[in-house]
Amino acid sequence: MKLCRYGKDGFEKPGMIDGEGKLRDLSKVVQGIGPNEISPRGLKMLSKVKPESLPVVSNNPRLGVPYVGISKFIAIGLNYSDHAKEAGMPIPAEPIVFSKATSCISGPSDDIIQPKGSTKLDWELELGVVIGSKAQYVAVDEALEHVAGYCVVNDVSERAFQLATSQWDKGKGFDTGGPIGPWLVTTDEIRDPQNLDMWLDLNGKRMQSGNTRTMIFSVAQIVSHVSQYMTLLPGDIITTGTPPGVGMGIKPNPVWLKPGDVLTLGIRGLGEQRQKIVAWPG
Repeated sequence: MKLCRYGKDGFEKPGMIDGEGKLRDLSKVVQGIGPNEISPRGLKMLSKVKPESLPVVSNNPRLGVPYVGISKFIAIGLNYSDHAKEAGMPIPAEPIVFSKATSCISGPSDDIIQPKGSTKLDWELELGVVIGSKAQYVAVDEALEHVAGYCVVNDVSERAFQLATSQWDKGKGFDTGGPIGPWLVTTDEIRDPQNLDMWLDLNGKRMQSGNTRTMIFSVAQIVSHVSQYMTLLPGDIITTGTPPGVGMGIKPNPVWLKPGDVLTLGIRGLGEQRQKIVAWPG
């Protein structure tokens, strides 16, 4: 299934994408899409709904974050060997775990607002993993049983903020710095999360191109690892690192995002995002 939320910010309705890519209204079936709906029980119920039985939504409305109830937004750094190389950092011996503030979350096509004082704004195309059932001290071979589905994430980063200290969080959590969506695609459609093509364009020029098979730590390893240090709850999301091609890695002159730039990015089977960079309004 491809689940989503559509409509004006703060007034989104639940939706489902049918086999032809059409948006269908799910609001007569559920009031929203949150931890209950993406739990194993909730997904089993929704799997019985035939998309063609739902009303088609016209006029191409805004798509919001595909579900609500995200208590934790966890990120993994340097999880692609070639990205670590371009960043000039060693291959990590275990996953590098940090957090993005939940207040940074935005819709897949909402504007990215360059934060006040920003000088080195960068992009990071990533695979997001959505937790569907409580995960605490889970083994690697059981980890994917706790996953509800997958989505596209742009781990937008302000490098000057990020690298000012050894802690990365303040360069990762600014408002609009965490676009998620357009859909939450359930695991029945993504059998192997380690074989997904990924791409990102800046102003129509291809900057990132990769595949999740080159992750240093797999989705299962990441979910298991994180669950050893914090309990993952339904709705929590883990964004799993980026392939090479970020602005910081371009030599000799890094490329930084500026107002007016447009990013388009996607992952095979998970849909596409599009964001325009706009200036801080202050």
